[in-house]
Amino acid sequence: MQTPTRILGFLIASALFGAACGADDASNGTTDGDDIAGTTITVISHDSFAISTDALASFTADTGVEVQLLSSGDVGQMVSEAILTAGNPLADVMFGIDNTFLQRGLDANLFEPYESVHLDDVIDGLALDPDNRVTPIDFGDVCVNYWIDALPAPVPTTLEQLTAPEYEGQLVVQNPETSSPGLAFLLATIAGTEDWEQYWADLTANGVTVTAGWEDAYYGEFVAGGGERSLVVSYASSPPAEVVFADPPVDTPPTGVLLDSCFRQIEFAGVLAGTDHAAAAGAFIDFMLTPTFQNEVPLSMFVFPAIESAVLPSEFTDHARLADRPHLLDPAEIEANRDAWVDRWVEIVLG
Repeated sequence: MQTPTRILGFLIASALFGAACGADDASNGTTDGDDIAGTTITVISHDSFAISTDALASFTADTGVEVQLLSSGDVGQMVSEAILTAGNPLADVMFGIDNTFLQRGLDANLFEPYESVHLDDVIDGLALDPDNRVTPIDFGDVCVNYWIDALPAPVPTTLEQLTAPEYEGQLVVQNPETSSPGLAFLLATIAGTEDWEQYWADLTANGVTVTAGWEDAYYGEFVAGGGERSLVVSYASSPPAEVVFADPPVDTPPTGVLLDSCFRQIEFAGVLAGTDHAAAAGAFIDFMLTPTFQNEVPLSMFVFPAIESAVLPSEFTDHARLADRPHLLDPAEIEANRDAWVDRWVEIVLG
């Protein structure tokens, strides 16, 4: 999942404290600090992962485990590269595989089971693997955003309304071949319309434009970057980001969110099968579910924390909204159909 601020590197470095410890068996979510002290683990992630040096230092101080970070492009690239080294991984922990690629990773046996000591605190509905091969860390909604003062018609309330003549030439989306939010929005239309192929034909006839990625859409075609389009595929967390990074400062965001358009992305971490440091890897996953780590998630990665006890900052409580009924598809269904769906989308929209 790549949020606007994460793509542009808007990272807020704040200290995180605490790490997860337990007893002595990596398979049941408990580790012994004395056993793992002196270990160095590698965490592989997509390019948008954000963690402060203070956080890593805090984890090391509490566990004796050093952490090295390895960036590996977007989530699709990361998973594909991990499959090539399955069983002999380049890292010990993977962070950032989401529900759009989860089944691919599970089918390739990338992860070994690990049940975190903090799993009971995870929000209901986020844990998608009953075998605990991956652990939910954060989530967010990919949604159509609109620029309030530029919208030429009343605020749309449904996906179907985006095909209406009053929104002609107003929507910019990302190519699902090359963009995580573009893929998520395609999945939202598959889950949320009666005939997604006809829906995209109607959007195309209504003047939708397509960019390769989020930045080109949001800061190119969309009003936020001086463009002329008032509707863009972005995130439910984009309005608080508009407030946080506004220059000059603003009290309210200039954007809103079409909640009927939202597809929920859930990001996971997992212990990579074949690691020599399973206990230390499990301790790091435990650490990622502590309130001190989770409380930083909103303003470091502009997504929502996965645990019930996390405290949201005022920017999120005041300006972020999540869909009550986000569009979802089973990871197995996504894996079975993703390539065919994207190919058909290309034929309809770009062909």
